This record gives sequence, C-alpha cells and structure tokens, in this order.
Amino acid sequence: MHRNETETAPPLVETITLPVKGMSCASCAAGVEGTLRKRPGVRQATVNFAAEKASFSFDPREVSLEDLAREIHQAGFELVIDDGERSPDQPDQALNQARRRMQISSVLAGAVMILMILAMAGVNIPAYQLIITLLGVPVIFGVGLHVHRGAFRALFSGRPNMDVLVSLGSLPAFLAGVAAFFFPLQAFTEMAVTIMTFHLIGKYLEARAKGRASEALRKLIQLGAKTARVLVDGQEKEVDVSSLGEGDVMVVRPGEKIPTDGEILTGTSHIDESMATGEPLPVRREPGQPVIGATLNQEGALTVRVTKTGKDTFLAQVISLVEECQGSKVPIQDFADRVTGYFVPVILALTAGTFASYLLFPDLHRAIITWGAGFLPWVNPDLPPLTLAFITATAVLVIACPCALGLGTPTALMVGSGIGAEQGILIRNGEAVQTLKDVALVAFDKTGTITAGKPQLTDIVPAPGFTEQELLEGAASAEQLSEHPLARAIVEAARERDLPLQECRDFSSTTGAGITARAGDQVIRVGSRNLMIQAGIDPSPLEEALEGLESRARTAILVAVDDRLAGVLAVADPLKESSLEAIRALEERGIATAMITGDNYGTARAIAEAAGITRVVAQVLPDGKVDEIRRLQESYGVVAMVGDGINDAPALKQANVGIAIGTGTDIAIEAADITLVRGDLMALVTAVNLSRATFRKIKENFFWAWFYNILAVPVAMLGLLHPMVGAAAMSMSSLNVVYNSLRLKRLKIRAS
Repeated sequence: MHRNETETAPPLVETITLPVKGMSCASCAAGVEGTLRKRPGVRQATVNFAAEKASFSFDPREVSLEDLAREIHQAGFELVIDDGERSPDQPDQALNQARRRMQISSVLAGAVMILMILAMAGVNIPAYQLIITLLGVPVIFGVGLHVHRGAFRALFSGRPNMDVLVSLGSLPAFLAGVAAFFFPLQAFTEMAVTIMTFHLIGKYLEARAKGRASEALRKLIQLGAKTARVLVDGQEKEVDVSSLGEGDVMVVRPGEKIPTDGEILTGTSHIDESMATGEPLPVRREPGQPVIGATLNQEGALTVRVTKTGKDTFLAQVISLVEECQGSKVPIQDFADRVTGYFVPVILALTAGTFASYLLFPDLHRAIITWGAGFLPWVNPDLPPLTLAFITATAVLVIACPCALGLGTPTALMVGSGIGAEQGILIRNGEAVQTLKDVALVAFDKTGTITAGKPQLTDIVPAPGFTEQELLEGAASAEQLSEHPLARAIVEAARERDLPLQECRDFSSTTGAGITARAGDQVIRVGSRNLMIQAGIDPSPLEEALEGLESRARTAILVAVDDRLAGVLAVADPLKESSLEAIRALEERGIATAMITGDNYGTARAIAEAAGITRVVAQVLPDGKVDEIRRLQESYGVVAMVGDGINDAPALKQANVGIAIGTGTDIAIEAADITLVRGDLMALVTAVNLSRATFRKIKENFFWAWFYNILAVPVAMLGLLHPMVGAAAMSMSSLNVVYNSLRLKRLKIRAS
C-alpha cells in the first residue's frame, strides 16, 4: 500500500530533561511521571527520584512546557524550566538548605533530649512540658513545615507519599502534647520532635550521598571554559564562550582549556583529552586536526577555528547523554515502581489496622510487649491501651521506607553512568546496562572497529629486474592523483621513505580494476589482475606471490612499468592493538565473538583468526547486516553489535545492544545504545564489567530495601519498636542503599 501524499507528516517530537523540585520519595516521582504521561501530547516520560529530574518526549504543537509545568505544580511539585546554561551550583543550593534544616532541628531536638533525660533521672524542671513544646514548634512547624505541606498536597492529589508517613508520625503526636495542656492526655512531644529531626537528618545525608552519586555529571558541567580569546581584526579579544560562532578564530595558550570544538589552524601541541576519551596520555595535535572543547592544551600556542558551539559540542553531547541515561529506567525497576505506588496506601492501612487491633485485643498485644520488654529497653508494657496503640501505630508509620525502594536503581545507574563517562563509555539508557550483562555474542564490524580503518603498505615484492625503491617510487608517482584509500597508503609509504616522486600526467582510472598514468617518460599501471590482462600483460609470473599475500589478508596490487611486470605491493588495514586482547577478554567472560564484513571470505577469515574471533560472516552487503544479526540472535539469544554508528546504523538498531565506536569529535551516538569514545576495544570489556557491576548493585539494593521493610514493619506492628528508633532506622535504610551504590566507585571496573 502506497502512502497517501496528503497524509499528515509525523509529529515533531522533542525530548528534554528538566529538574523537578519537591519530591520526597519514589511515590512522588511516580506521581510526577503519571501527571506527565496522562497529558495528551506527551509520548513518554520517566522521572528519576535520585537525580530529581524528569525526562520526557512531547509534541510542542499539542502541549507546551508551560502547560506541563502548570499541571505538575497543581500536583504539588515544580518543573524547573531553565532556558539558561546548566548550573552546577543547583545541587549545592538544595544540599545547603537540607543542611540548615538538619542543623536547626538537631540543636533543638538535642535540647529536648537533654531535658527529657534529666526529667527521667528525677531532676525537677519547672514548666518542662511548656519548654519542650516551645523548642519543638520551630522543628515541627518551621524546618519541618515543607513535610506537612508535601503531605497535604500528596493526599489532595490522591498520591500519598513519604511526607504523609512522616507528617502523620509527628504532627498528631505533637498536637497531642499541646492538647495535654488542656485535657488529661498523654504527651508525645519528645517523640514528635525526634521523628521529624531524624527525618531531616536522613534527608540531608541522603542529599549529600545523592550529590556524590551524580558528581561525575557535575564535573562534566564544570569542565567547560567560561571565556575565550578570539582574533578580531588581528587583535585578541576576550569574549564569553556562549558568544562564539562557527568560523571564529581562537587563541589558546599553553596550560589553557580549549574553549569549544574546533580545528587547529596553526601550532602543534600535546593535548590532554582524558576528560573526553578516558585516555590518560596526552595526544599530539597538528594543523588540520580537530580538537575538543574543554580539553587541556599542555604545550605550544595554538590558533583554532571554531567548528561547533553550544549544544552541538562534544562536551554538550556527553552531558546530554549522561543525563539521558540517568533519567532512564532499568527494566527490573518496573516491578519496584508498581509496588512503590501501592506502598504508602498499604502502610496507612496497616497503621489503621494496628491501631484498631491494639484497642480490640489489648491483652494479646500486652503479652507480646511484655515478652519483648525482657530484652528491649524501649518497650514498656505498663502503658494504657490507647497509649500503646498510638505509639505502635506511629512506629509503623515511621519505620516504613519507600525511599529505599525508589533509590535502589537510579543511584546505581547514576554512579555507573558517571564512571562510564569518565572512562569514555557513554551509555544512552538504563536498559542497555541490564541487557549488556546478558550478551551471549558480540558481533563486530571489521573496518575501523577491529582494524585501524587506515590501510598501510605492508609488503613490497619486486619482479626480476626491478628494485623495491623503483617499484614503490613508480607506483606512488602514478597514484598521486588518486583519492582511493589504497592509493593514499602507497603514496604515504613513499613519502615516509623520502622517495622522489615524478610528475603524474594522463591519469585515468578503471573502476574496480586500477589506474594508468604517465610518470616521467614511463607508462605505469597499478591495479588488479584484470587491469593487467586488459593491457595484454600476463600476471601469472607473480601469481604465487599474489596468492601468498592474499592468504594473509593482504590486498595485493600489481604494478607494471611500460608493459613489464614490475612487482606486487600489498596493503592491509592492520588490527588495532587492543583488538586481540579485548576479544580474548570477552571469550574469557563467556561471550562469543563474530565478525560481519563485506570482504571476501579468505581475507575475512585471516583477519578473524589474527584477532581470535570464532565466527565469520563475510561478503555481506550493508543492507544484509540486519539479517545476519537476526540469524545470530536466533542462534545465540542476546547479541551486541559493534560498529561505526553511521554505516552500521540499521544493524546497531537490530542488535539487543548497539555499540558505536566514536573517536573524539567524530562521535556517532544516534543509532547506538552505548558509545565508546575511543577506538580502543578494551573499553568494550570495561563496559561489560561496568554493566555487570552496576546490575549487581541494583539487585543488592533491592534485596536490602525489601529485607528492611519486610522485617521492620511486622516488628513495629508487634509493638517491639519505639517510633524514635523507627525514625532513625528509616533514615538509615535509605542511606544504606545510596552508599551501597557509591561502592561501585571502589570496584575495579576498567579492563587492563
């Protein structure tokens, strides 16, 4: 069926990642995500509670960012639409606010605890209840006010969250203490202040830990230069980097950062590109070569022509990719998200049930608490039934921790993606992290992936009557005008040997066969057997040499001078130094390898054997690579494809994990799930290690989160856990998950 010419064009979809303020737990993130997804015009949305960011795709013709921000605000949160540059200081502002809240509440709660201990020791403190109430007001209604506001908004929107649990655990207890001034009620002021304080301490420690989890991204943002010196009418002028335009000429002195991506016009230097490629050694850069913005010019003054600015620069692409990964989800998280959505309502129901149970079956519960009093100092079975019911229900509220469930995946993903970026491994989404660990086979493109992608002259075999110098000099003279990669390899080899090249005239090329040209007073032919046969020259005297070279994966080229065979030149695309080591490392990890190439089988087989690859698929046209990936998937299951990200784009998409080889500014990320910025294939082994380590941390985090809640909530329901202890344990549960993710940084990820 042909497409109707009047059919509406596909919608223009934009993908954006923006900060979200006001989220206190994973339930909040689910609420923001649900608000975004139900809005017409939004194609997909994910919200990362740990990173406090929302990533979503939308059609601006159907819905505007302002509309989305308005709806999220109505749900009780704030979508930060920032048209300016990313600010690395925003996390510090949130951390400072959390620190101030913690400090104020800790000082006041500390005073309350001291007074409580003195009172318990028999010291008579005049107006004790009034003093601790006055000390508690700034904690409950000052630094803790945002918790109650968040709880109210969450209940109003029908999505109860962590704020609801903390607010219900602290506010009724405090109000009961106030009411005790007027009615004969048990006061729980100390408990209320302590619960809120532990919550604020936990939130500060959590914010600090989350900041450490995302520090790799912050470092990337801070890497960019702020100003640049440009040449204007021959004079240097300092300008803001944001005002640079393509074609501007920058002056970069030794020890300075290169302000933005460009091409060297004059000067030679060694440049530290470790921030971009993970390569620890500086690389030599000369006129005509590209340089990456934010890399460090170590020596030599350079003039650099600007080629990319703003969002098109390498650094901006890397930051965008890391943000995209940190805003994505791992498939294993789906189940946790579904559970988290029901978590708080279930806890509220259990709290109500616990309170009612203590009133309906006081003797049973008192017996359990009496048993616990034998080894738990905070358990008191002599309290009135209503008091026991209130304390136990409060303990159930504050011990439950949906935050631990919500933090398990995103914090591990944040740390893992940050480590990857530092190593020159750019991960596009969380799904790739989970899938890469299960890869059974890696399929490689040949040219530029396993091999260097730059042919080099490897053999010179002169015929009788000719020397190596005469053979190479004649061939290089004739090939000077050719743009073919093999021709450039021959000419470059001659120049490296300082051979004098003759002027080339009467140049003609025969597609697929070779070239004929006049160099000096000689007619020189360089090409295949067919070219020689067409010229009436018998190639058979050199047939043995040709076959020997071809059997070793060389491209053999015949050369004739004035209708006489002069010899054979062999050109090959050499293996990268890292290919053999990387493929061996993959095989040791139980991952099979294959090579898919358009070369003839003999050449492909020789290269595969040299690299240690077990399976070869040769003579495949670019369009056929997708079918070959499908066949490999049928045989092996989960398959990764490694290619250049442009020519191999369809195959990269078909593979379960598409891995692009990028080099510096020539980074191709659109078709790939993972991009290896350097051409070094050992980075692929590092990526596999990183995937396995990150996913292992995710599973550990889920285990501890589930273990904590499954163990702690029943203990609290039995009345064996004081709310103060529960509040502290709740905070520690979240911190345990975050710090477990941070332990990824200590693991040996990089393959060496």
